[in-house]
Amino acid sequence: MGTRNIHLSPARVFSIPARSHRKPPHKHGPSTVSLLIPSTCVTTKHNNDHSLKIHTRNNDIAMSSKTVYRDNWLETIVISYLSKTVQETAGMKNNTPGYKAIVAVTAAVFRELSPTEQRAFVLKVLENAVPAFALFMIKEMRLMPQSKFTREFLAIFTTVTFRWLVGPSEVRELELEGKKERNVVHITKCRFLEEANCVGMCTNLCKMPTQEFIKKTFGIPVNMVPNFDDMSCEIIFGQDPPAEEDDPAFKEPCYKLCNLKQRHIASCIS
Repeated sequence: MGTRNIHLSPARVFSIPARSHRKPPHKHGPSTVSLLIPSTCVTTKHNNDHSLKIHTRNNDIAMSSKTVYRDNWLETIVISYLSKTVQETAGMKNNTPGYKAIVAVTAAVFRELSPTEQRAFVLKVLENAVPAFALFMIKEMRLMPQSKFTREFLAIFTTVTFRWLVGPSEVRELELEGKKERNVVHITKCRFLEEANCVGMCTNLCKMPTQEFIKKTFGIPVNMVPNFDDMSCEIIFGQDPPAEEDDPAFKEPCYKLCNLKQRHIASCIS
């Protein structure tokens, strides 16, 4: 699927009421230093504000604690930058502060566009969001053949750089072509999935376009394996993802308390 521009009607601008005033995001892309600062997050349990974990296989609903992120000021800049890029690409206005703005806009995109258009939209966002210096580095890396070093480097880079986006993660080992490699990123509890609380948003606005972007940019296949029971995820560099019709992620029903339940009845994937 080739990347194409997604145009929403100029007259139809989405506006979400602001809950607090924020300074506009920095005009330039985030610095490398800001990306390397570890995210601070804690898991808390409130007496009157529980989150729900839905086990999709048996439809049980279990109480669990919700992760609370305390983004530092550098991470806030990065989040604001991505939020600005998402809004500009979608042609939507959103005044919700912080990470919630990213989820709010992508939820609106999910409601308005088809799955194919949603994936094309995310690819466009990624192209617009990556700073020029990073694009140069990526192009240089593409000169390197696919190797154990490249796969392990990407796993480490993802773990260190994107904690503010997906939550805490760690590098794990997996056997690939008969040899063990540390080419797997295990995300303990995906921040985007926890905030969106929608299986379809995970598969169409994260998993599928990210797999395509990494393959197209680095020339390395990657398989993202979400676990919708505990909201964890594994990113396996060097492993081809299954065809969509065979992918277990597309066989899961959505959560009973899906945030976008009003749009769908049984499945939010298609």
